[in-house]
Amino acid sequence: MKKLLLIATGGTIASRHTDTGLSPQIPVSELLAYVPEAKSFCEADCVQPFSLDSTNVHSEHWLKLSMLIEENYEKYDGFVICHGTDTMAYTAAALSYLIRNSRKPVVITGSQRPIDLSITDARSNLLDSLRFASDDRAHDVVIVFGGLAIAGTRAKKERTRSYNAFSSINFPPIAVLHDERVVFYIDDKEKVKGDAVFAHSMNPKVFLYKLIPGSDGSILELIADKYDAVIIESFGVGGIPQYGDDRFHTAVRKWIESGRLVVMSTQVTFEGSDMSAYQVGHVMKNTYRLPESYDMTPEAAIAKSMWILGQTKDKEQFEKLFYTPVNHDLLFEP
Repeated sequence: MKKLLLIATGGTIASRHTDTGLSPQIPVSELLAYVPEAKSFCEADCVQPFSLDSTNVHSEHWLKLSMLIEENYEKYDGFVICHGTDTMAYTAAALSYLIRNSRKPVVITGSQRPIDLSITDARSNLLDSLRFASDDRAHDVVIVFGGLAIAGTRAKKERTRSYNAFSSINFPPIAVLHDERVVFYIDDKEKVKGDAVFAHSMNPKVFLYKLIPGSDGSILELIADKYDAVIIESFGVGGIPQYGDDRFHTAVRKWIESGRLVVMSTQVTFEGSDMSAYQVGHVMKNTYRLPESYDMTPEAAIAKSMWILGQTKDKEQFEKLFYTPVNHDLLFEP
């Protein structure tokens, strides 16, 4: 029987109604009491490092979760984190970089409705997560939600209310959970060699700039003293616009010359970027050697940039690490 650590962080799954809306109220020990069936296949200890709506979760909390798991790594066979859905994909991506090469599963779950309601997805998601974390084939960071196990770098919340809130983007689900069974599509634990690698720093000074038609590149000048990197979500496969002048190009050049980093991405959810396809992207990519996210999710690109900048601001080192696959985050080989 596997020994697991259940880590509660708040979120809808642990919320109750208040006069001002849902708020995390349910303690971690009570969460576990809602899934007594789990006792048949695992033993679980409980801990609650914080209790927050996931809107309020950021890099400091990701580091706290990573350090908590590192401190307890040898004591348990796996870890299950209860988390709010709104920023769950960011947390899953961040933990994928903070906890690499893990033969033990780190499972993140939550729900669209609180666990104490008569009709809710919370109990099935929590039970599925404990079951997945107890499977010998499970490893690395995954989100378990709505009957799917999704690689931590590939998850995206695509629905605000439906129980199937998360999709796996540009990559198949790791497994499906159905009728007390875990059916793996990606069964590759044998590829994990050596010890888990924990990182201890992140640089949160990463800005996401989503372009709209007519965007003015001068915004880069306004934020330059607050950020070390910008991820530009462009249109289609990616490119920097020229509206009869070179203001955007000049802003990018000045940003790079100041020692900051620019990463190109796309607003399109599926199939990824390819700046070389069109002149608006090709010229910029080759002039400034701009790294691009290709088939990565925005959440993964942001978290990976924060993780890398926690180690180095060197452009070549950044690019090397950015293009090194972690937990299935990148299929394209530049």
